[in-house]
Amino acid sequence: MTGFGHDTWWLILAKSLLVFVFLLLTVLIAILAERKILGRMQLRWGPNRVGPRGYLQSLADGIKLALKEPITPFGVEKPIFILAPAISTIPAITAFAFIPFGPQVSVFGHWTPLQVTDLPVAVLFILALSSIGVYGIVLAGWSSGSTYPLLGGVRSTAQVISYEVAMGLSFATVFLYAGTMSTSQIVSAQDRVWYIFLLLPSFSTYLVSMVGETNRAPFDLPEAEGELVAGFHTEYSSLSFAMFYLAEYINMTTVSALAATLFMGGWRAPWPLDMWAGANSGWWPVLWFTAKVWVFLFLYIWLRGTLPRLRYDQFMALGWKILIPVSLVWALIAAAIRTLRNEGYPHWTSLLVGASIVVTVVLLFLLQRPFSSRHIRKKQRRQDSEETAFDPAFPTPPLPGKPLAPATKEAAHG
Repeated sequence: MTGFGHDTWWLILAKSLLVFVFLLLTVLIAILAERKILGRMQLRWGPNRVGPRGYLQSLADGIKLALKEPITPFGVEKPIFILAPAISTIPAITAFAFIPFGPQVSVFGHWTPLQVTDLPVAVLFILALSSIGVYGIVLAGWSSGSTYPLLGGVRSTAQVISYEVAMGLSFATVFLYAGTMSTSQIVSAQDRVWYIFLLLPSFSTYLVSMVGETNRAPFDLPEAEGELVAGFHTEYSSLSFAMFYLAEYINMTTVSALAATLFMGGWRAPWPLDMWAGANSGWWPVLWFTAKVWVFLFLYIWLRGTLPRLRYDQFMALGWKILIPVSLVWALIAAAIRTLRNEGYPHWTSLLVGASIVVTVVLLFLLQRPFSSRHIRKKQRRQDSEETAFDPAFPTPPLPGKPLAPATKEAAHG
């Protein structure tokens, strides 16, 4: 933390601009990479017309959106309708100011950390900024004056509240073992062992929560083209729509960078590259950090091309009935082992790793159980029995094209 607050004005401006350019380039490449990778996963080419092998497709899409005529539907709350995209985009960009790209380097004779700024509670500040970004989605849905955007905005509210609780609990164990909430100091605390190995349940919980937090498939229920047309941004066009698109991919990059910072050593080189003396000095750490971010971005693309969208009740049950209870139990176990460490217990590391593996196995079992064929058949049989044993005083109305239900239970059973 002592390295911050001493930069000249031009250095602060240069670092801010570099972060902004890094995010814009990452978004352009991520959109193109997603369409190319999904095309290959689905045995098709993907974009292949604009530029050599289609590599300029993202740039062409951006120019097209910028030149399109903006349309404001009749009956919208115009000030909020216009501000909503900015409310989503600005916090997404601001949050990246607290992400460390590397150690201190020399820039024209000035030693400065490769990070715009840091705070003693930087991780909580990033979490707060992501919460503010949700207001843009909610207000866009409400101000559109249309049913489907409103439903998308309401879904987003419940979704983010649910998964931010699980995400916050996954942060708790990192704070416990790092002894700080500063992003730069959390990276420093992982100089020997990354937290992905010590705190695997927290990493697993965060991995699921970050997909739900960013409204990405299979958790893209606020958009849900199948039932909500396009969800909260149905009425948007031109640059307003582009800003929502930009905010989505910047949020993906931010939570991916946060995952790399909290659990994968941040800008520190992976093994065996860390055996090289200069791997964690100079500008090389920027390369390791960028590679780790792209690992998570590829995971986003892989999930979108693999999993179907969940039902809303499945999605909410996943957060409230599985992620949050397991995270609470794991936080208590991790706190108990931390207490043993403070009391001088010599084998706390092996105990923590063993407990981490056991809790992760339990978490994975609980995550797959609601979607197993055995559980689905059992649930279907229970629903069938409930439909059969109805109250004769309140008969169930027939479905269109179906005969009338029996008047009594005896008639229902033959």
